[in-house]
Amino acid sequence: MPGRHVEISDTRLYVEERGADGLPLLVVHGGPSLDHHMFGDYLDPLADEHRLVLVDQRSQGASDRAPVDTWTLERMAADLGELAEAMGFDRYATLGHSYGAFVVLQQAVDAPGHAAATIVSSGAPSARWLAAVEANLAAFEPEALREQVTQSWAREQHAQTQEDSEALLHDQLPFHFADPRDPRIAEYEARAAGVVHSPDVLRHFAAADYGAIEVEDRLGEVTQPVLVLAGRHDRTCVPEAGEAIAAGIPGAELVVFERSGHMAFAEENDAYLGAVRGFLQSVP
Repeated sequence: MPGRHVEISDTRLYVEERGADGLPLLVVHGGPSLDHHMFGDYLDPLADEHRLVLVDQRSQGASDRAPVDTWTLERMAADLGELAEAMGFDRYATLGHSYGAFVVLQQAVDAPGHAAATIVSSGAPSARWLAAVEANLAAFEPEALREQVTQSWAREQHAQTQEDSEALLHDQLPFHFADPRDPRIAEYEARAAGVVHSPDVLRHFAAADYGAIEVEDRLGEVTQPVLVLAGRHDRTCVPEAGEAIAAGIPGAELVVFERSGHMAFAEENDAYLGAVRGFLQSVP
């Protein structure tokens, strides 16, 4: 099914849909500054039972540009509810990965029950959990890759072009896989090719603590079923952050992928899909 733009209150979001029937699943990319291509075709098997709706968040990918003062975690979370309503969904679920996990978790707290279910993949409930990144980087081996990742983060606030952003992602991927020399890193880059980067969005959030997620003291307000997915070796959104989310939300489920870092949907694809599929099948 070809992609299309969907009008919400103040902008248009670009979506690509896969599958025709079943519970719609809004899939929210990370970054911020990436787009739906970051998932490659890794989630496509879910389309046999669900209507996958891969979303480019505001001002990212093929979505329309929106005013800079609307580039906030709260606004991007509210976009999901507006998008679901604009698409005529009476019931829908969300899956957000990395920064997208911040977005779907923010929506779950701000609008409890609007989504029938929420999947938080490699996320955190508070910016305090991101403090572990510095220690994990200091211990990251080999040293050459540690320097590569360190320099790439320093360049984020100065990224100007598609090529700049592609180079940043390439340099950072070893940090995001459990094994920094995993040959599947190259496979992932090939399968996720096509990302339209938004370096202006990256610069904005790199200077603003990546949205400054802060909902840890509000997790008890979430009413819908929640699945939390974490990689045991995630150096960015550490598994303890996922444990905190699951502990704070009544009835939440937690699945930790023991051989994954930040990219479990690529590193342990079969197990990841199985966890998502089983959870969605259990949603009332």
